[in-house]
Amino acid sequence: MSTDVVEQMVEQQVRAWDVLDQRILDTMRSVPRARFVPPAWRGIAYADCEIALPCGKRMLRPMLVGRILDNLNVHAGEQVLEIGTGSGYLSACLASLGATVRSVELHEGIATLARENLATLPGATPVEVVTADAMTLSEQGIYDAVVLTASLPVYLTRFQEALRPGGRMFVVAGAQEPQQAYLVRRTASGDFVREPLFETVIESLEHAPRPPLFSF
Repeated sequence: MSTDVVEQMVEQQVRAWDVLDQRILDTMRSVPRARFVPPAWRGIAYADCEIALPCGKRMLRPMLVGRILDNLNVHAGEQVLEIGTGSGYLSACLASLGATVRSVELHEGIATLARENLATLPGATPVEVVTADAMTLSEQGIYDAVVLTASLPVYLTRFQEALRPGGRMFVVAGAQEPQQAYLVRRTASGDFVREPLFETVIESLEHAPRPPLFSF
């Protein structure tokens, strides 16, 4: 893939949306996004669009990946839980920043695709892809960062409980468009602080509860 196309993605999409951390810009330059895109879509691997995956899923746009990485601010040695592996591209970026990633994917076909994509990268990539329903997870206080790549129609506290003190979580919540992205931090005392970041729209997490319908 042309370096010009990669540079355009970084400069015109990611940096243009106020992602200025050089570590993240360099990571998005170095992780070959085209390897994580189905063959039929590789011509637009670096374009400002969502890309179709199996099971009706879609890759996140590059600019949103940049904002996620910027807000999570992961560093070497940190433990990250990712809900929704998709193609494995975000997982690879998190690992490139030094994190050890446990990624949970509902669909075995997508999980297999992500494992195959990650295996194309040189060297050992510290990403474990697990096939499971994220709504069954009950982990407590073990991750430095958590990221949900699908939205919660109703905000749930179960995922933030996986954070250790000092940890942070990126999540998008809302049943209607636009949805709200949040950064959730767990304080040293164990409390949670939720900071609104920006509005966006991404698909909902499968099996997540939705608000009740009004009836008259």
